Amino acid sequence: MNDVNLTHLDEAGNARMVDVSGKEVTVRQATATARVHMAAQTVALLHSKELPKGDALAITRVAGIMAAKRTPDLIPLCHPVAIHGVDVSLELGHDFVDITATVRTADRTGVEMEALTSVSVAALTLIDMVKGVDRTAWIAEVKVVEKTGGRSGAWQRQ
Repeated sequence: MNDVNLTHLDEAGNARMVDVSGKEVTVRQATATARVHMAAQTVALLHSKELPKGDALAITRVAGIMAAKRTPDLIPLCHPVAIHGVDVSLELGHDFVDITATVRTADRTGVEMEALTSVSVAALTLIDMVKGVDRTAWIAEVKVVEKTGGRSGAWQRQ
């Protein structure tokens, strides 16, 4: 492990933000997913829009979009990038909600952290919206599933 070049540490071992000014601007995209498990009755309330706090799915979607834009404020060494698009989709299952966020940019670094932040905050928001009727709701399976662009090119989780 001593031969590993840790990009976020300087020669003295101090944290640093990587200089990406020499990288080429390319179109980049990342998609992340998360799953929020909950009681089937709670999913039924989401379908019928009868939750006491209102339209939880609309609020969750907006929270995911807003979170992607605030990622560098939350992740200490994350570069601010110009986000050109964020799509957040929600798919209701029997006893879960799957959240997918796709973030796009044309910049010098990728948007994987923005996609992960988007689904994470969306999932937290959904928990907040349903906790009054379902204290058992929980978040699982937060992960990047695909990225494109940049020097390393396309990648997809198998």
